[in-house]
Amino acid sequence: MYSTVAQLARVNPFSAPHFQLGQENVTLRKNGTCQVQPVRRLAAAAAPEGEYSCEYGSAHFYAMCGFGGILSCGLTHTAVVPLDLVKCRIQVDPQKYKSIFKGFSITLKEDGVRGLGKGWAPTFIGYSMQGLCKFGFYEVFKIFYANLIGEENAYMWRTSLYLAASASAEFFADIALAPMEAAKVRIQTQPGYANTLRQAAPKMYAEEGIWAFYKGVAPLWMRQIPYTMMKFACFERTVEALYKYVVPKPRSECSKGEQLIVTFVAGYIAGVFCAIVSHPADSVVSVLNKEKGSTALEVLKRLGPKGVWKGLTARIIMIGTLTALQWFIYDSVKVYFRLPRPPPPEMPESLKKKLGLTQ
Repeated sequence: MYSTVAQLARVNPFSAPHFQLGQENVTLRKNGTCQVQPVRRLAAAAAPEGEYSCEYGSAHFYAMCGFGGILSCGLTHTAVVPLDLVKCRIQVDPQKYKSIFKGFSITLKEDGVRGLGKGWAPTFIGYSMQGLCKFGFYEVFKIFYANLIGEENAYMWRTSLYLAASASAEFFADIALAPMEAAKVRIQTQPGYANTLRQAAPKMYAEEGIWAFYKGVAPLWMRQIPYTMMKFACFERTVEALYKYVVPKPRSECSKGEQLIVTFVAGYIAGVFCAIVSHPADSVVSVLNKEKGSTALEVLKRLGPKGVWKGLTARIIMIGTLTALQWFIYDSVKVYFRLPRPPPPEMPESLKKKLGLTQ
């Protein structure tokens, strides 16, 4: 049995969050004596008292993680609006916008430099809300699921833990993002429809009602949930691999700046895989929000196997850069506000004893 457990532990390189003993439960025995049972709860890695500004898993911790998500997603997505605009136009009109450079050239010729910023307002609002839910809820679900299955299972099945936590968080994040994403795509891909969010939102509601803002939520789930699962799982694994095989010293001996460089590199690697996994659904979202009365399945059939990959190069550049910057900003917020940042994983002592790895 233990050999099987050992194999599972070896093939599953993700870490469970660290545990510490918390409050005690007192159970009254039949003979009248009391039995004290320690309660395990999640906590950050051991650190000198006063080093952290809050407890790992506290309301303050979740709130600051949500704030970090707002900054990381809102600012980065807004910064790459020109590239996103060209990418969307390649997806919905590949005959006119045949490449990234052609897309930028035509956009500058028709709309000027100012035209490259179309859709910045719904992008900033929408992705700020998405970042709040994505990163904040990820921390919530990660701790919740880890507590649910226990310390040893959380370590052995941590790949599934990270995937489940990120998928759960993104489900709610996309509901927050959908209205602004729909408005953004209308502004960017329908010439003459609207130039600003204040023009687009009332017009969309007048034409199709509230459904105009949420008809793309299912394709968003198709695009964003696999993207986010890859984003978090690949990032966590890459960070661990970098510290294990590339960085010449333990994380505890690295400066905060060195740790943030590792975060950026791992984020970019994760971003490349994210872009590839989620691109077909992204193409469907772009076309669907441009057209009235279409369904995701109809758009998918019409685009075909080749059509769904249009604009992939632009999206790899965009998402790779975005993901790296998002993780860098998010981790920087944690460093600045002195939030708990658990180090790379270690096998729980109880599991080591079961596997015969301790004397």
